[in-house]
Amino acid sequence: MRILGLLSGVVFAVVMISVLLLVMGVNFQSPPRAQGAALYNAANEVSVQGVVQSVEDFDCPVSEGEVSGHLNLKTADGVLQVHLAPVRILRGQKISFLSGDSIAVVGSKLRLAGKKGIIAREITRGSETIIFRDQSGRLLLTQ
Repeated sequence: MRILGLLSGVVFAVVMISVLLLVMGVNFQSPPRAQGAALYNAANEVSVQGVVQSVEDFDCPVSEGEVSGHLNLKTADGVLQVHLAPVRILRGQKISFLSGDSIAVVGSKLRLAGKKGIIAREITRGSETIIFRDQSGRLLLTQ
């Protein structure tokens, strides 16, 4: 009988503590990770040249969870993943890249999901320059 009383007391205490935490507004979610322009760091801005090895579209924190365009760029220092913009914007602006394109990229270098990368601010291909972001990393292209 004593064990039953003790057990019900513990259950009651856990329920009360949980209710108090919820009433006080305690947030049990993990803090938000940096996304979009928050990942762009002008202090890490570099300029690289290379040849596009492949083009990929996938869900990415740089584009705040939207499916976005990416290039795998072969440079003198290895392969970099270039983060472009959401696919809906790339298609709306008729921006595309092909394997074999020689490009120069200006952007903020970063490491995301274990891969060396760069968030493109601007890309030059031949005489064409595409400006994706301002110097703070905010996307300039619109749909």
